[in-house]
Amino acid sequence: MPRPNALRRWRWMPVSEAWQQRLATARNERERLQRWRSRRVASHAALDFAGNDYLGLAQDPRVQAAQAEGAKRFGAGAGASHLVSGHLGIHDALEAALAEWTGRERALLFSTGYMANLGVLQALADSHTAIFQDRLNHASLLDGAALSGARSRRYHHRDGQDLARLLARSRATHQLVVSDGVFSMNGDIADIEQLAHLSQQHGAWLMIDDAHGLGVLGENGAGCVAGFNSQQVPILVGTLGKALGTAGAFVAGDAALIEHLIQFARSYVYTTAQPPGIAAATLEALTIVQREPEHRQRLARHIDYFRQQATALGLPLGHSQTPIQPLLLGSEQRTMAWAARCDKHNVQVGAIRPPTVANGEARLRITLSARHTQSDIDRLLDVAATCLHEEPR
Repeated sequence: MPRPNALRRWRWMPVSEAWQQRLATARNERERLQRWRSRRVASHAALDFAGNDYLGLAQDPRVQAAQAEGAKRFGAGAGASHLVSGHLGIHDALEAALAEWTGRERALLFSTGYMANLGVLQALADSHTAIFQDRLNHASLLDGAALSGARSRRYHHRDGQDLARLLARSRATHQLVVSDGVFSMNGDIADIEQLAHLSQQHGAWLMIDDAHGLGVLGENGAGCVAGFNSQQVPILVGTLGKALGTAGAFVAGDAALIEHLIQFARSYVYTTAQPPGIAAATLEALTIVQREPEHRQRLARHIDYFRQQATALGLPLGHSQTPIQPLLLGSEQRTMAWAARCDKHNVQVGAIRPPTVANGEARLRITLSARHTQSDIDRLLDVAATCLHEEPR
């Protein structure tokens, strides 16, 4: 046991020079590239075209009341992991509702979408597994594959021929094809039918992360996987913090898959369960999504209107038919200038640059919500048109 004076001196020792140098070097390099990120407190006065609250349910009074009542009834937090004493009846009810909604036998709650993807890939894959990922998959899927130790290959974006070539060359016993449902920076949609066909043809399982499709796409809001069963898409991941307006995530599939994850997904086993108020709010949001299609219909009209007007103005649109509508500006300097102009007019947009996207593919990531009005969209378009017209010719 060290003497008190020695302990006091140890507590106030500075971080070693080597670590200070490592932090400074990383910062200097990112600042040199003008890619140092700054976090700001969001202003409720600003018009938000940067968030993912696609149906406006985060601000729905019914969802807010359900969260407050859930916290009052069950407590502010779960207090323990699901496998200790943190799994409550409200969690069970939400998992059952999510399974029914997605047409799966079971569903399993995770604290975040990132943790869900890490947990699934770490629990299923190992060094004898071959994972095939779309080149534009979310970072959590790439990180999950790296964590698993599996052999990982990335096929060209939405390119079935390239995927088929890689699958045909693989000799792995266990093969896993992984794709976003809606790609978070482009807004385009994976070809689920093609992915399912190729996976079955080569004896692979298919995993779809439909974070940005659930609640928005499909007749019942069940996402881009709606109409595909668990034989075609054995692993479905969904998040609760986007169209459903709350927080957390889930994995849906057959009972054997869910039981395996309960046993082996470390990001499920070793973390505190979702706060019960969040589960109660999500149940309410899920009810609204299924009973009130008018929110999706209003959002669809907003998407059509924005694209029509943006095309007429000559704005550099992508090919998205979802709420994610990127303006493809190319250079980082141009993207930051447009973002600054939007900020000056109290309009929030996402300024996306490398390393999030490839070099030369910087963009404004605009997201539409059912809460927006047509006048909100017109205000955004006016600012974007000003940016375009004031650029040097």
